[in-house]
Amino acid sequence: QVQLVEFGGGLVQAGGSLRLSCAASGSIFSINAMGWYRQAPGKQRELVATSISGGTTNYADSVKGRFTISRDNAKNTVSLQMNSLKPEDTAVYYCNAIVTVATAWHSVGEYWGQGTQVTVSS
Repeated sequence: QVQLVEFGGGLVQAGGSLRLSCAASGSIFSINAMGWYRQAPGKQRELVATSISGGTTNYADSVKGRFTISRDNAKNTVSLQMNSLKPEDTAVYYCNAIVTVATAWHSVGEYWGQGTQVTVSS
């Protein structure tokens, strides 16, 4: 019903920058929240940043001051600007959305993108 497609990612040297983008499409009535999670090898998936409808944003302590999340509600997109990247930021980054679907029941579901690799070399 809802698809999330991610763009961006890649290989960058420590101290560099990358920008991730994610576009949601499908049977969308409204998007309640969009965000980014990441999973490094051998570790659990963790929250990176979220943007809740109304403007509230949340960041993991490890990325505060370096990463910025932004949403375009008209386009159903979310972006993550990552600056001052560190080797420990290396992970697969996943887009996440909490969506009220455009069905008669207006059910709410959680959706994930396919993931995009970010590798930061030292």
